[in-house]
Amino acid sequence: MINIAKYKLRDIATVEISGVDKKYKEGESPVRLCNFVDVYYNWAITSEMGNNFMEATARPNEIERFKLKKGQVAITKDSETRFDIGIATYIADDFDKVILGYHNALITPNPEKLNGKYLNALLHTDYARKYFANNASGSGQRYALSVDALNDFPVPLIPLEEQIRIGNIFSSIDQKIALNRAINDNLEAMARQLYDYWFVQFDFPNKEGKPYKSSGGKMVWNDKLKEIPEGWGDAKIKDIANTYSGGTPTSTNQDYYIGGKIPWINSGELNNPVITETSNYITDLGLNNSSAKLYPQNTILVALYGATAGKVSLLSFEACSNQAVCGVMPTDDNMTTYIRYHLASLYEHFIILSSGSARDNISQDTIKNTRLPIPRIEILKKYEDIVKPIVDKIIANQKEVENLTKQRDELLPLLMNGQVSVNYHLSVLQVVAHIGKFSYFIGPFSSSACRFEVDSPSSIFNGRGIRLPHFVFTGHLASQGRY
Repeated sequence: MINIAKYKLRDIATVEISGVDKKYKEGESPVRLCNFVDVYYNWAITSEMGNNFMEATARPNEIERFKLKKGQVAITKDSETRFDIGIATYIADDFDKVILGYHNALITPNPEKLNGKYLNALLHTDYARKYFANNASGSGQRYALSVDALNDFPVPLIPLEEQIRIGNIFSSIDQKIALNRAINDNLEAMARQLYDYWFVQFDFPNKEGKPYKSSGGKMVWNDKLKEIPEGWGDAKIKDIANTYSGGTPTSTNQDYYIGGKIPWINSGELNNPVITETSNYITDLGLNNSSAKLYPQNTILVALYGATAGKVSLLSFEACSNQAVCGVMPTDDNMTTYIRYHLASLYEHFIILSSGSARDNISQDTIKNTRLPIPRIEILKKYEDIVKPIVDKIIANQKEVENLTKQRDELLPLLMNGQVSVNYHLSVLQVVAHIGKFSYFIGPFSSSACRFEVDSPSSIFNGRGIRLPHFVFTGHLASQGRY
């Protein structure tokens, strides 16, 4: 961010810290809450999402202060790790009875000075993330941003017209990201529905390819699980898998984190069905000074507490985790997919069993002692053959989301520094960099897109290893849209 005047956020926006909890209180008005995970996982909050937010109640003054309005930005304020705070989302529509829940802050920009889409894009950059990480208070199990830290955030303020253009570009990229996530949601729902059909209703295909139980397949009584198909057994998770919880380095010593190459998963990341990358790393020294253990690829992860308590994900690479995550490693690979979806099916059950006054809390023993039916091996293999291509597609879509996110984050500083120009009247998207006597062109892409010209390629490389091929876009980038 060079040669751009910076203003403290307090001078161009209003910041309010939400204290609205998830409880349902008699005498208060019914509302829906936009909670931490809603802010954390969405570039924008749209009216279509409103009916899926959790129900709660709030006082009239809370509704007035924290009702979501188009043009605002919500941001995560506190969490178990410093990496989960300062994550923003744009409020794309006006809402009637949707308000922002606690652990978040609501930013209302002065529309004559600051565009909400631009601010949202800015808050997703490394520039903002470094500021929030350096200004977070707390250690150990909780980190937070004070209202002063938020108000003092230095905003590089470019002309409002340019803010709007930049905001529209990144909102368009996010529409492709949102589409991929919607596809993944549907694919995950398919896999879970198949699990329910085969292993809850017991209508897996019999030898004739017909649904087993519905076609009169023999069921036998099991003292622990009630009726199960003939030939099936039962076991606890601890009988068929190894389980470990993670850990956090014993102090905030920077040698435990800086330059770390060991992926370190936190519970907030378990909102995705498959984890394909993380931005959190620790060093070998950090791993050795914690109770964390390395989990192999295809470990099943269960969030023990925090906003995602009870959520289940599949780890697609070797990593460790913090203490809010339990790793489940089946001793037989044929059991991995089945155990994963069995644990995922118990989400509501785990929440009912959870304890803890401040937050949901699931013990590792709860996971270990979870009992489940054990199907015949040929049924497990058939299930794996059907579900694996679904999981592979989820992974491919998720990696594309991650690539688009990186492209978005790398382009923003170039746009803000004036090294990339925007033209909405061209029919193709072009990325052009002039390096010495060579020019590099990537494109073309479909209509209503934008043209980018990189005037000073030195900033692309500037010692950080950013290379032009990162800026390859796929799909249509619309120049307009409400977010």
